[in-house]
Amino acid sequence: MDIQTLTTFFMWCTIINGGILILWIAFCVFTPDSVYRTQSKRFPIPRETFNVVIYSFLGLFKIFFLVFNIVPYVALLIIG
Repeated sequence: MDIQTLTTFFMWCTIINGGILILWIAFCVFTPDSVYRTQSKRFPIPRETFNVVIYSFLGLFKIFFLVFNIVPYVALLIIG
């Protein structure tokens, strides 16, 4: 596997995961009540706990996105 193939792979990983992150942020910012209602039907937890959990997962996903998508892509661009 050459550097160009890896660079293209990480580019598409970054685009797809970045889209998922932006969509998730948009749902949490613009429609938090509908997200809570949808999830509380399956997982009956208080609203405060839900907010902590959802924003913790959002932060964790953002860290993983940076470490496993953007950093390798930028590194491959530098060495390519």
